[in-house]
Amino acid sequence: MPEPAAAPAALSGDRHASAEERLGTVGVAHREVGGNEAEAANLAWWDADADDYQATHGGFLGDADFVWCPEGVREEDARLLGDVRGRRVLEVGCGQAACSRWLAAAGAEPVATDLSGGMLRHAREGNARTGATVPLVQANAERLPFADASFDIACSAFGALPFVPSLETVFGEVRRVLRPGAPWVFSVTHPMRWIFPDDPGPQGLTATQPYFDRTPYVEVDDDGTATYVEYHRTLGDYVRALAAAGFALEDLVEPEWPAGHTRTWGQWSPLRGRLFPGTAIFRTRRD
Repeated sequence: MPEPAAAPAALSGDRHASAEERLGTVGVAHREVGGNEAEAANLAWWDADADDYQATHGGFLGDADFVWCPEGVREEDARLLGDVRGRRVLEVGCGQAACSRWLAAAGAEPVATDLSGGMLRHAREGNARTGATVPLVQANAERLPFADASFDIACSAFGALPFVPSLETVFGEVRRVLRPGAPWVFSVTHPMRWIFPDDPGPQGLTATQPYFDRTPYVEVDDDGTATYVEYHRTLGDYVRALAAAGFALEDLVEPEWPAGHTRTWGQWSPLRGRLFPGTAIFRTRRD
């Protein structure tokens, strides 16, 4: 479950400082970014941040648990995917692949993909710790290396979608590899969070960025080359892209912050969670 970076960590000294230092991040830009630059930047970013990410969040995510979001919604309780037993399941943007290992334990036949070799290294280590045999595939979500109609379910828990320039391309690829009538369920940062500073404290309660400004957020090095890229879409953008790709929206889950949940995860916190949603989970079905 990737956690978006906000301000350049090398400048602010925050949780991403190590990765930002390695990548030479010196500032932030808001500009258009094409697919090749975005892929190179986010591959380098997640490779550089993989160890720190796992050290910070691995305990919360577990070795074999399906956690949809920082609010702690678990597939074991929510059952957004339906019955997974005997089903071939594609996880897009798997990170350390804890979700896929949970799926395997629940009787599914998962295949986990991620762009980052660094994150897949942690996925292999998780497989070794648990004895799981989940297949791990390094792949861009816009170019899935699988046959048509080869999966019964597809899912993504904060994986890939914020970091690719074309939702339509990803949704088209997911539809291609799914069998007719198959569910596609994914969670992303709630689009309304775009308007607020990426801060879990009081400064994160004041709107500063237009919701309708879709210009990508980009962190850059001395040469202006992207070291991290994140794309913003409105709720309507997601719905239209799903419909255009042949998916019917069955539910949009906006988890409330649970009572007693005190964990701060990046810009997710009890303070902000009590006031507005931090996650959107789309449950859809292929035509």
